[in-house]
Amino acid sequence: MMWRVCVILMALVLGAELPASAADPQTYDLTIESTGTPALDAALQSGSLLATLRTGAPVAPFGLIQRARQDIDRFQMVLQGFGYYLAQVTVTIGDRALDDPALPAILDMLPNGRPVAVQVRIEPGPLYHLRHVEIDGPVPDDVAKALKLAAGEPAIAADVLAGRTRLLGALQEAGYPLAQVNEPTVLADDIAHVLDVSFKVDPGPRAALGDITFRGLKTVSEDFVRRVITIRSGDPYQPSKLEEAREAMLATGVFAGIVIRPGDRVSPEGTIPVLFDIEERPLHAVKLDGSYSTDLGVMLSAGWSHRNLFGNAEQLNLTAAGTGLWGNATRDLGYQLSAQFIKPAFLLREQSIEFDLLGVRQNVIAYRQTLESGLVRLNWTFPPLWTGSAGLNFMNDDVTQEDLSRTYQLLSVPLTLGYDSVGLAQPLLDAAHGYRLSLAFAPAQSFGARNTLFFILQAAASGYFDLSGEGRSVIAVRALAGAVLGASNLDLPPDQRLYAGGSTTVRGYRYQSIGPQFADGHPVGGTAVDAATFEFRQRLFADWGLAAFVDAGQASAQSVPFTGTLRAGAGAGIRYYTSIGAVRADVAVPLNPPGGPDAFEVYIGLGQAF
Repeated sequence: MMWRVCVILMALVLGAELPASAADPQTYDLTIESTGTPALDAALQSGSLLATLRTGAPVAPFGLIQRARQDIDRFQMVLQGFGYYLAQVTVTIGDRALDDPALPAILDMLPNGRPVAVQVRIEPGPLYHLRHVEIDGPVPDDVAKALKLAAGEPAIAADVLAGRTRLLGALQEAGYPLAQVNEPTVLADDIAHVLDVSFKVDPGPRAALGDITFRGLKTVSEDFVRRVITIRSGDPYQPSKLEEAREAMLATGVFAGIVIRPGDRVSPEGTIPVLFDIEERPLHAVKLDGSYSTDLGVMLSAGWSHRNLFGNAEQLNLTAAGTGLWGNATRDLGYQLSAQFIKPAFLLREQSIEFDLLGVRQNVIAYRQTLESGLVRLNWTFPPLWTGSAGLNFMNDDVTQEDLSRTYQLLSVPLTLGYDSVGLAQPLLDAAHGYRLSLAFAPAQSFGARNTLFFILQAAASGYFDLSGEGRSVIAVRALAGAVLGASNLDLPPDQRLYAGGSTTVRGYRYQSIGPQFADGHPVGGTAVDAATFEFRQRLFADWGLAAFVDAGQASAQSVPFTGTLRAGAGAGIRYYTSIGAVRADVAVPLNPPGGPDAFEVYIGLGQAF
């Protein structure tokens, strides 16, 4: 009995001198040795609980051992996914094996806050390859090619599973809506280090589209929807065509979501019904917007839209904006009032007609203007990436420049062609890849103060290059060039002349300040302009980002781009990312302003600069 008491007393004494930490978190340093294959190393790292939970989920000593044991199975799964089926994985904690009976006590004895070394050693072993790849079931030859798996290739699990997905998709696209492709059967030969893979296939009956029905239509006309979709009953069953129809419906702007639900059986006539399950968007929308720049000041706008005015997705958009408050390139407050009506599927499914009314009052250093205009335009889409338009525009333009007031009436025929491979669902979201191109040509005849026929040509392009593969590090570039033919700059209404400087051309310079100038230093405006931008965008954390940019451009009265005095600006900014786009704040300085150093410019708005 006495010896037990002594042991207990000794334990209490020792316990008073040692830090108790059985329930305290055990910090650790993790090393996962490289396999020599970067992609495999990255997959092992991302699949490891030891790595992903090291800083965010503290764990007690016993929990650390359990976490390491779980990681062995996870590492094996990753290795098998890359074709290594005889890999050996060893994890040690403090140079001791996980099954060392003394390990828990050793971890308990460590002082609080002292990290322990966790070492992961991996011997991948031989890489397995595919030996036989078979399709068990009747499949057309052109469909079988979609499997894209061949003998001799590495036996990567993701590729084998992707082959099953491709095969199923090809069968459905060939008109077999009820096709089934089972999970592959895999047999391993551990002596030859090869896999035999077999896909069990049941194509089911081939079918055409039967009844096409819609569920969820409330305010949108079904006849209109049937004109918009690109499929008809009797067409071959193809999922890609069904998706094209869904996208065409979404492009009308009146639907929040569309789910395609094919039937579960083929009729005796060889058809399968298709149901479009639809959720309509609210009829009305209100939009508030605002921006600030040191040259143009504060801009605040409010808009109201009706998305389905007469039941055929007709849009009515009303917008009012106040401009020019606290701008160093403005002299007074201004406004913009606009009304727009768009009727989609006008005469042709891929054609819409648009009517616009616009009223503008602005008082900038270059000129003071009051404008009323009306535009009618036909818009076309050329799927998947091209658009075009042709219109007729009439403007009544009262302009004062250098204390000389004139009234112009202008009639123009604007023609445009556009290309967009960026693929954004909303224009304010960040572009990470792809290109945007636009070409515009507008013959115009001015009456009133001047009777002049002239032609405006403009071209613009932007490109986006994703350096990270995840849209977090992006290089964005843009370029534009324009010219006015048939008239000198002083023959043109001042607002039809071409200017550079400001957020859309060369940041760091005041709005319209680059180009020909009067004796008092006020902008004249030119007949040619060009500009280019290089911008680097870097996401930081979840919601923040930085940007750095260089702009350059020029404007001249030569009617030929690249003939003025080249001006350059540079700057940087921060981004805060929201669900509707980035809130942008940029500061830019001119690099070679005329007459010596100039002030910096600040630009704040919603969405990237381009």
